[in-house]
Amino acid sequence: MPFVLTARGFGITRPVQTWQAVANVAGRVVQRHPQLNSGTLLPEGTLLLALDPARYQLAIAETEAELASLAAEQTQLEVETQNTRHLLQLESERLQLSENELNRIERLLETGAVSRSRLDEQRRATLAQRQLVQSLDNELSLLPSKQQYLDAQIQRAEVRLEQGRQDLEDTRFVAPYDLRVRAVEVEEHQYAALGQPLFLADSIEQAEVEAQVPLAMLRRLMMAVTLSVEPQQTALDITKRLDFSAIRSEVELTGFPTVRWPAIVSRVASGLDPGTRSGRVVVTVDQPYGLASLPERPALQRDMHVQVQFAADSPKPVLAVPSSAVHQGEVYLLGEGSLLQRRSVTVAFEQNGLSVIEDGLTTGEVLIVDDPVPAVAGMKVVSHRDLDLEEHLQKIALGIAQ
Repeated sequence: MPFVLTARGFGITRPVQTWQAVANVAGRVVQRHPQLNSGTLLPEGTLLLALDPARYQLAIAETEAELASLAAEQTQLEVETQNTRHLLQLESERLQLSENELNRIERLLETGAVSRSRLDEQRRATLAQRQLVQSLDNELSLLPSKQQYLDAQIQRAEVRLEQGRQDLEDTRFVAPYDLRVRAVEVEEHQYAALGQPLFLADSIEQAEVEAQVPLAMLRRLMMAVTLSVEPQQTALDITKRLDFSAIRSEVELTGFPTVRWPAIVSRVASGLDPGTRSGRVVVTVDQPYGLASLPERPALQRDMHVQVQFAADSPKPVLAVPSSAVHQGEVYLLGEGSLLQRRSVTVAFEQNGLSVIEDGLTTGEVLIVDDPVPAVAGMKVVSHRDLDLEEHLQKIALGIAQ
């Protein structure tokens, strides 16, 4: 018949996310939420705590002023570069005229039209003009390095500005999610040093339980949800071999069987529990506070002791009989002529009063569920088919009856 494999384990609840608020910057506490106390529930976006921001605001203003000064120097350098280029162009034209004049005087000297002193004077003027053009060209070649220096100064100031803004942001502690405050270690007007713990809060959006499940139960459950994989897949693909979505799970408060929360299997934790040598299955509960209805139904809080129920459909039907019908590895069958037969069987496992038979029985054989005393092989048996028991066994196999 169809069979639902079940397993159960016990564990302690804990929030999926925990926020340990630590001071990334130093400062005096200037604002503390009036409800920032242990046990208080606060919504996402609430300003919980604020440190004095004055020091970091001044640092930002100073860096912005430095950036403005560097921007002015950069503008001045750009204008200076343009002016130097224009001046170099003009002086280069003057040099060309001076070179032409020198060539003309040299030709006139050959005809005796000018004196040698006039030639020397023009040479001196031409050399002076060459020196001026070379000086302007050297000055222009140095301007890119000045620009690079200014760019580096601006980049450094922008980094300080970003750091200052980050420090300013770190003076405010805003709830990143709906949370419950666990502990507060700072008071208003108290000076918080760098790295000092301020408060501790737990997320109330999700809770998880690491349930300790006996290995035999866990093995059967995992085999029921194992997927076929390619032979070449490595051990790193192990999560692809198990279909956790096929496992139905539920968290039950220990001692209160009617207080339950639906859960999903998140993962199987690494290794075995060192004390019980059992497997560790982690389940997640969404909105653990959403179903709370005090005092009848509490919220699923940290450190509650709970029992986790797991269920998964068997991949194929199984042959299951009442455990009471198995007598020290033997069952009683109704043979030909309504005679009792004794037969040895192999029990794969037991669950909820049912024994799953691995070997020794076949479908269609008639099982004697009473316990005749003495049970002598070959004795005559008057049989009566128990339809109510058959229906009850099928419900137990599906997990809808105990």
